[in-house]
Amino acid sequence: MDCTKFVQFRRDISACFTRAGAALFDLSDALLTEHTADTFIALSQAPCFQRRWPSLYAARRDGQIDHAALRRTFVAALPRPPFGQRLLLGLDTSPIRRPDARTSRDRTLVYWPNLPRDATPVVPGWSFSALVVLPQPVSSWTSVLDHQRVPSSQTAVTVGTQQLQLVLPLLPTRALLLLDRHYSQAPWLLATDHLPVDQLIRARVDQVLYRPPPPRSGKVGAPRKDGARFKGSEPTTHGVPDDEWQGTDAHGHPIQLSCWKQLHSRKARQVSITAIRIVRPQAQASKRDPREAWFWWLGGDLPALAEVATFYPHRFGQEHGYRFDKQDLLWAAPHVRTPEQMQRWTDLVAVVRNELVLAQSLVAGERRPWERRRQVTTPRQVRRAMGRLIMQLGTPVAPPQVRGKAPGRARGAVVKPATRYAVIRKSPPKPKKRDNRASIAAPVVQRC
Repeated sequence: MDCTKFVQFRRDISACFTRAGAALFDLSDALLTEHTADTFIALSQAPCFQRRWPSLYAARRDGQIDHAALRRTFVAALPRPPFGQRLLLGLDTSPIRRPDARTSRDRTLVYWPNLPRDATPVVPGWSFSALVVLPQPVSSWTSVLDHQRVPSSQTAVTVGTQQLQLVLPLLPTRALLLLDRHYSQAPWLLATDHLPVDQLIRARVDQVLYRPPPPRSGKVGAPRKDGARFKGSEPTTHGVPDDEWQGTDAHGHPIQLSCWKQLHSRKARQVSITAIRIVRPQAQASKRDPREAWFWWLGGDLPALAEVATFYPHRFGQEHGYRFDKQDLLWAAPHVRTPEQMQRWTDLVAVVRNELVLAQSLVAGERRPWERRRQVTTPRQVRRAMGRLIMQLGTPVAPPQVRGKAPGRARGAVVKPATRYAVIRKSPPKPKKRDNRASIAAPVVQRC
């Protein structure tokens, strides 16, 4: 068992903690090993946590992290893709609900799924954009490259573009970025057109693209800027596809792919788009399992369609990773007040996740009697065995110095209430539709 890379990663991580580093590192070790903790304060009972419970909050409040060094450390330790496979990246946002935190500033309305059908799927909170390496095959073994909060002054498009600009120059090879449908918009196309990365973006079926404009007719006036319309939901606008392929997917079900090249969006004419349609006849034709799905390819040359059919299912590994972060690594559990503290806690969760990826081959995951033996080991099972490994390797930080009991708050001190902050709306609320039936039933009576 060679732990050299794992030990060096832990040393590099400790060097990224520039203030309250020892407390931050102990907190990350507690999160890594205390798999039975279901609350933030319960992490203080971890055997590897060398401090008392107030140090949990002190580390989260006073700690400082060098994000540039942390990003370089994450990239240096990223897992290499299997031989002959491309490096797959995923970029997406995930919300942290803070509906009642009136003393937390810079809260916005974030998307919250799985609400009742007649409810508005938004709640006050913070949104975080994560750039991760997607595992092959699909699983929850994602590796975090960068994780940043989306402030109210920016959008997921601007933050995601900044993350790519910082991370892509550090990667050893050209990657393929898999994106969900809310990135299929003109601002994203214009912001990332110059970046050295290929993109496969899921698109809506009703989005309209255009073919190249026809040659100049010689008539007076400006030439046409767009050609014929192309809309996925209107088969009459498709024409003959540039390439087609039929085969079977990983489950043996039939699948059909067609592509149309040299398309563009009206608001981003300089960006060339290849539209790809994937048809799965055996699907249930529901919102979660559609029979027809549309994608956009941006970047270099389009690979063979048989290879393209295998790319996008890997994006769901990021969803599995989010679920593990929130259910097991307590990402959304602490009730922090400031967005800086939440960013600090998010960085520690990313550190623990990448440590688990590196330790996957160093420990044998602990399985419960009801868990299947033939399945691939999960991050949850590896985390159960990390306590023994950390006790053997030790910690790169020095033990704490006993300073005695704090004097506490002075008697008679005036405690000012914390400042309250309103939820920031990035766009004005839509006006409610006026019901004209009342005005029709009751005519207006004018008085002289």
